[in-house]
This record gives sequence, C-alpha cells and structure tokens, in this order.
Amino acid sequence: MEYRYPCVVTAGRMPSKVLRAPSPKGDLVSAETRSRIMRAVGQRDTSAEIAVRRLLHGIGVRFRVGNRDLPGSPDIANRTRRWAVFVNGCFWHGHKNCPKTKSKQRPRVPESNRIYWALKFFDNRQRDARKCREMRMRGFEVAIVWDCELSDLEGLRDRLRRFIAHAMGGRSD
Repeated sequence: MEYRYPCVVTAGRMPSKVLRAPSPKGDLVSAETRSRIMRAVGQRDTSAEIAVRRLLHGIGVRFRVGNRDLPGSPDIANRTRRWAVFVNGCFWHGHKNCPKTKSKQRPRVPESNRIYWALKFFDNRQRDARKCREMRMRGFEVAIVWDCELSDLEGLRDRLRRFIAHAMGGRSD
C-alpha cells in the first residue's frame, strides 16, 4: 500500500500517543468501495453549513458563500463587515473533546492505516490554524463552528449573535 505521508514522524511533528501499531482488524469494505465512499464526501453545501447559514440569515446578517479568493476559503463571509465563519466537520478537522465522535484528549483516529490518518488530521489542524491566522492578519474576525455544535441550535444561535456583534463592533445591520 502506498502512503501519501511518510511513515516516520519527526520529533515535535505530532503527539506520539497517536502513533500506535496498525490494528490487525483491517477495513470492513474493499479498497475500491472505501475510495468511492471517501470521494462522495462533500466539501460545500453540507447539511452543517446550510444549518449555519439558516441561523445567520435568521439573525438578520448578510453574507456570501464560496469565498475561494480568501485564505482557507471560508464557508461563510461578509467582506464589508470583515468577518468569516468556517464550518468544520468534527472528524475531518480533528475536533478534540468532541461529544459527537466521543474523542477524549485527541481527535478520533481510525484503526486501519493509523499513521496516515493521524498525520492527515494533524496536517488539517495545522492548515486550519494557519488559514485563521491569515484571515486575522487581513483584518477579519473568524469563528469556527463544529458539526457537533448543531445539536444545540439555540446555543449556537446565541454564540453566532455574539460573534457578529463583536465583529461589527457593537453595530447592528
């Protein structure tokens, strides 16, 4: 099997607790089926992203989607008011302490091909942090909404309302 990432991890690259020997169980489906399933995972207009858009629209703010020219391509942004929202899936973006994936201190890593996944999640988290820094350097306020937060829509609505108020400096649209 070909690895996209090297099997040897340099010191300080990621937590060593994640690197355990691969499980002998293996995958439950064939490699072709797994590849087809993974390709089908959407990158935009996900149910989580649409739910966050509805909440923001209900709050009364205006925004754009498909912001490919901004760092990290935020899912939702208002360039005039200089705020952006990234809607992250807990699994793909390595949400720590997530009630949805039932992870503890670290992101949940699949049993098969453990090193590949651990590196992928680590790289995803590093890229996400870098893109948020780049957005802030451009003067944007940035919020990250995790998929698991959608289980409490009222709490998320309040958090988004506070974020928008802060991003607009206390002004209302």
